[in-house]
This record gives sequence, structure tokens and C-alpha cells, in this order.
Amino acid sequence: ELGAKGFTMPSAGNAAGAAAAYGARAGMEVKVFMPKDAPDANKKETLVAGSELNLVEGLINDAGREAVAVAKELGLFDLSTLKEPYRAEGKKSMGLEVVQQLGWKMPDAMIYPTGGGTGIIGMYKGFKELLELGWIEGKQPKFISVQADGCQPIVKAFNDGAATSEMWADATTKADGLRVPHPFADYLILEAIRATGGTALAVSDQEMIDAMYEMASAEGIFPAPEGAATLVALKYLLDRKFLDPDESVVLFNTGSGYKYLDLISGPQSV
Repeated sequence: ELGAKGFTMPSAGNAAGAAAAYGARAGMEVKVFMPKDAPDANKKETLVAGSELNLVEGLINDAGREAVAVAKELGLFDLSTLKEPYRAEGKKSMGLEVVQQLGWKMPDAMIYPTGGGTGIIGMYKGFKELLELGWIEGKQPKFISVQADGCQPIVKAFNDGAATSEMWADATTKADGLRVPHPFADYLILEAIRATGGTALAVSDQEMIDAMYEMASAEGIFPAPEGAATLVALKYLLDRKFLDPDESVVLFNTGSGYKYLDLISGPQSV
């Protein structure tokens, strides 16, 4: 409809795999720009679908600059986070699905692992629209952002009372989806958190890895470290009395632990 002849996208993994798959289905060119140290599974997922994979020195923001430059040079459609309206609309459907599965009732809180933050932005918009349409009653759930302690620009901005975040220097975390040093739409993420009475907090990589084991052994869910971070956050917030044990709380797992097998210890010899 827009006459796009191909796409560029910066990604540390999951979005690249999705774009590559849809590009293959549509027979359209997709050029992915990914940090060189992203998980190998994400690189292979992109390559196997036939997309062009360009590995970039640095972080996701460096990959983003490359993607924008190539899009302009070749006349391709830039799929960078929130440089177009469609991804947020797609993320909105996650919120609609949550409400549907809860019998058309709002949860009390949503804990979301935050890198680029489109999930929070999209779901906040979706819940707002449902309320305005009168399809559901009540109030928005509290949006809670969880980040890695080695890359927490949203947490710092929230705690500082700032409307926007600052570039997080020397961003480091094993959870690649959380290694976003300066989210493009930081002001919208912070708006959603504050408007719903939510909060933001950071957890360590080791806590995420421990939670991966806990979720797998207790629930049969093998989450990515990003998703496991939400369980760590839940425990913190219960301990601090920010959340009540009787409240309805949704934890979002945004990826598979199979992309992070290097974080899991191998079997012991007998």
C-alpha cells in the first residue's frame, strides 16, 4: 500500500527474526542491522529466512544509525522502533489479548521488561481505547518497567522525576533485549508508567538467570532473561508492599530461553 520496495531494521534479535520471516513470506528485501555480540540464535534466525544480516560494532543505537542511513540511501522503509506507527499498534494487541483472557477485566498491574518500550506504549494505548469505547470498565493497570541494572535509563529518569531519559553510558547486560541505552520514545514510556501509578526498577543479570531456572522448574516455562526479570521484579515489589498478594499481576515473557542457552549450565558427568 505504501509502495515500499524493502525494509531496514535495527534489532538485537526477536524483531529481526519476525521481520525476516514476514519479508520472506512477502518476497521483499529486509536488511537487518544487529550488534555484533547479539545471541547467535538471533543471527541465525535472521539468516535462515533469507534476510541480509549486517553486524555492527556497538549497541542497538549504533545499529539504528546504520539502518537509517541505508534506508535513506537505498529508498527502503525504515522499521526502527517507533519510526513508524505499526509496531505500537501490533503491540497493542497484547493488551487486548490479556483483557480477553481475563474475562474482559483489567489486571491490577503489568510488569514488562523494557528495552525500547513499545510494549508498554502499545498496551497503554490499547487499554485507553477500550475504556473510551466502553468495552471494559475500571482503570488502567499499573505499568511497571523492569530493566537491567547495567542499562537502566528509564529507571533513572523515573526516579529523577525527568520527562525523558539520558543516554546510559557503557550499557552492559546479558539480556540483549534490555540493552537499549536511550529508548527513542522514552517520554511515552514514562508517561504510561506515571499516569497509571506504576514504577520502574532494575535487577541484576544473575537474578534474571536464577529466575530462568525457577520459572522453568516451577512452571515449565523457559523464559528469556528479559522475561525472567519480571519475576524478580514481582518479588521485589511484593516485599516492598508496592503490590499486594491478592492483586492480579501479569508478567510478560518476551522471548525464549532457547536463545540464551549459553546462560544455562551443562549436565554434570556421572
